[in-house]
Amino acid sequence: MQNKKHLRKKSSVWHPNTQMKEWQSFDEIVQGKGVWLIDSQGNKMIDAVASMWCNVWGHSKKELVAAITNQAKKVQHSSMFNLTNEPAEQLADKLIEISPGMHKVFYSDNGSSAMEISFKLALQYWNNVGEKNKSKIATLENGYHGDTFGAMAVGYVPQFFGKFKKQLFSTLQFPVPNPYRTPKGYTNLDYQNYCLEKIEKTFSRDDKIAAFVMESGAQVAGGVVIYPKGFQNKISKICKKHNVLFVLDEIATGFGRLGSMIQYTEQKSTPDIVAYGKMLTGGYLTMAATLASKKIYDSFLGEFNDWKHLFHGHTYTGNPIAAAVSLENLKLYQKNNLIKKIQKTSKVFEKYYGEISQLESVGDIRHKGMLMGIELVTDKKKKTPIHPKKSINKIFFEEGKKNGIYLRTLGNIVMLVPPLAITEKELDLLLNRTILTIKSAQKQVL
Repeated sequence: MQNKKHLRKKSSVWHPNTQMKEWQSFDEIVQGKGVWLIDSQGNKMIDAVASMWCNVWGHSKKELVAAITNQAKKVQHSSMFNLTNEPAEQLADKLIEISPGMHKVFYSDNGSSAMEISFKLALQYWNNVGEKNKSKIATLENGYHGDTFGAMAVGYVPQFFGKFKKQLFSTLQFPVPNPYRTPKGYTNLDYQNYCLEKIEKTFSRDDKIAAFVMESGAQVAGGVVIYPKGFQNKISKICKKHNVLFVLDEIATGFGRLGSMIQYTEQKSTPDIVAYGKMLTGGYLTMAATLASKKIYDSFLGEFNDWKHLFHGHTYTGNPIAAAVSLENLKLYQKNNLIKKIQKTSKVFEKYYGEISQLESVGDIRHKGMLMGIELVTDKKKKTPIHPKKSINKIFFEEGKKNGIYLRTLGNIVMLVPPLAITEKELDLLLNRTILTIKSAQKQVL
């Protein structure tokens, strides 16, 4: 067995969102079993972030492994440029079946790409129908849609993307209601109405807005900001009223993460374009999908020399192995009645609100479905976010590891995003260990 120092010296890997100077070594995961990750030293950790929010059933689910193996024996990859394959066709039919108002599916490799496709569809739609002046994209402040350039522009987070601001196209950004940080002088409802009125007023006087883009149900990477009831529905209505396309990002929030299969149905809002990813394959392979309504799709039809078709494609678009495992994943949702199970299991989070909120560093708890954000502050009255010199993420990773859980934070937010099929007993264990982790970590960050 190799020791950590040997692994570190031999490693040529540059890790994501990581200040590499802070880390002398990285634990090597050699096995996954259920909700557990097992490293090369035999240590077990609960995967509290579902391997970056994508794992559904836990690791090594035999049905998903079999789907991958069986398809790999037939055809591993075949281009969708002028060709098709049966798993991709079946998966597209299934996605349309469960997605009200959608008509066609465009495959990609990851969530950022799926959102880039969404932006291109929305902008080219207006060009195709002869309204070339509609070229602006509107969005919510604090949103996140990926790390590629278009996604950075639309989901602009200054601390992440400020170094690239000059290279990004401009967008119209609108405030989003966050009950914990409602500006002085407003009630929560007043501020929600202010946000909606601002969108309404801008749309009423600017006919160049092509699309409004938002995460569906909640902002996840933005710190787990759960939208107030009716907020998304009202934005949808404003878009329809002012002839603006409504584009939703369900990459992190759909497929059960917030407690419903298709989050926009729970929000009573039907998009023109929606993107799925992460949990589509159960978290086992990389795949994403952008779905469009018939109105959008039909605008791309014409003679070849009209140049209306979509100039976009990826090498692994519609990969048959990824499609096959996605199909099996969706069958398991139905077979195991997963959405109802999530709705029941997620109530376990509520039992811990009181104990977590009493911790010295905890300012706020935000939770919906299988998603919880715990906001850390240095002063509960002033709601001052924690900003230690050493990264909070590293502190919580190290303390979490001592308690047998794999945690990642986003800024001053502790994220709990476990595999969707986690049992109530396992979730109890995770929450108890999270409390222990916060208690030990806050000694270093306060």
